[in-house]
Amino acid sequence: MDSLNSLIDGFGTALTPMNLLWAAIGVLLGTAIGVLPGIGPAMAVALLLPVTYGLDPTGAFIMFAGIYYGAMFGGSTTSILLNTPGESAAVVAAIEGNPMAKSGRGAQALAAAAIGHFAGGMIGTILLVVLAPTVASLAIGIGAPDYFAIMVLAFIAVTSVLGASRIRGIASLLIGLTIGLVGLDQMTGQQRLTFGSLQLADGVDVVIVAVGLFAIGEALWVAAHLRRSTGKPIPVGRPWLGRTDLKRTWKPWLRGPVIGFPFGAIPAGGAEIPTFLSYVTEKRLSKHRDQFGKGAIEGVAGPEAAASASAAGTLVSMLTLGLPTTAVAAVMLAAFQQYGIQPGPLLFEREPELVWGLIASLFVGMVLLLALNLPLAPVWAKLLRIPRPYLYAGILFFAAVGAYAVGGESLDLVILLVIGLIGFGMRRYGLPVLPAVIGVILGPAAEQQLRRALQISDGSVTGLVNTPFSVTVYAIVVLIVAWPLIGRLIGRVRSDRKAAEKSRTVGGG
Repeated sequence: MDSLNSLIDGFGTALTPMNLLWAAIGVLLGTAIGVLPGIGPAMAVALLLPVTYGLDPTGAFIMFAGIYYGAMFGGSTTSILLNTPGESAAVVAAIEGNPMAKSGRGAQALAAAAIGHFAGGMIGTILLVVLAPTVASLAIGIGAPDYFAIMVLAFIAVTSVLGASRIRGIASLLIGLTIGLVGLDQMTGQQRLTFGSLQLADGVDVVIVAVGLFAIGEALWVAAHLRRSTGKPIPVGRPWLGRTDLKRTWKPWLRGPVIGFPFGAIPAGGAEIPTFLSYVTEKRLSKHRDQFGKGAIEGVAGPEAAASASAAGTLVSMLTLGLPTTAVAAVMLAAFQQYGIQPGPLLFEREPELVWGLIASLFVGMVLLLALNLPLAPVWAKLLRIPRPYLYAGILFFAAVGAYAVGGESLDLVILLVIGLIGFGMRRYGLPVLPAVIGVILGPAAEQQLRRALQISDGSVTGLVNTPFSVTVYAIVVLIVAWPLIGRLIGRVRSDRKAAEKSRTVGGG
């Protein structure tokens, strides 16, 4: 009941004319940027982060929520019309959406995606309202050893789930942790990796790291591999769904959030895994399996609903524990820190107006997303015609302006370029970017919690595992690390058993 009353107060904040305006601007900007090929929600939020510096925190985060969901829908638009996913979560939408578009049903695919985002976002946000205060109240009793264990879990999970190999994931994480070390030691005041520069004593701003790795790194990578021929977008009419389409999509719209929300809430869950799981589920349950791969509308509706619900799930761990589970959540956490606000168990007590205003704005943003994007789909399709050289030149310009706006120092531009080159190198060698961003954000906090836990236990390592919660988390960490080995052993035992049965059958024959 307290959550319901708080949510009603949140709607009072979110429905003020100015906050409604910021939400609408966020949805429009997020969709417009998300539609452009290669630019996902993380880069959209990172690029637009400096734009919000003049706003109050509540207005800024309401705008971020609009950018987040708008960019997710924009990424689906490029997947469907150009077969070029704007982000990793929109990859599955291309599998069925692009064949639908090529067969003249692009409007229906876009409508299924838009309504799927609406349904998934609504159901996911309702679950956020129900679960977040409970998680926050439980998290208040978590101590330094427990927090360090959770951060280790986040590090291990994010390096295990993402990238072509665990080694590359760990390498990316180490890059982020190294960048996070730059500046003054929080406990001793000693300079670390500053190379004698006083300007680096405060460390490297997370916004500059996020913009450098995402925007500059991506722009340099695309420039190095730019092709002269660009895909031509397919003309889109006004999106609509007939009775047959609605009959085939309403169940996937409801099943998607059930799969998507839990994966968003766990460390390193993200939207990639649940979208694929949703697609497989819909393929198994569909009465039209023969259409999959050729343009089955269920294959668009379910995964898009799962992706949107996953986005709401990421906010549970981000708001209640201060743990980002996706790249967008990592950038939003950087934005919280920029305003001097630390997400965690006490956030709901200290900043109730901001938190509940943000959650209420998610509902408002969903309605605005549906109302604005259904009629504007043809307009977004025309944005795909922007030549890539102009597009990425614009990205470099806005990234440089945004980085300079953070501190007003010319050194920030040099750091931005250096980190952009690191981002380019990471893409060149197949290193995922998210572990590096999470390493920069969580690295200093993990170090602080580790040292606190050791101080409490007088330097004894047993102080890191002296609570049931931390022991449970480390058990999960061991399971994640050992799972590939366990999988191989199980596979070997099964193959040996089959070979034994085969030889027995041959011998008996």
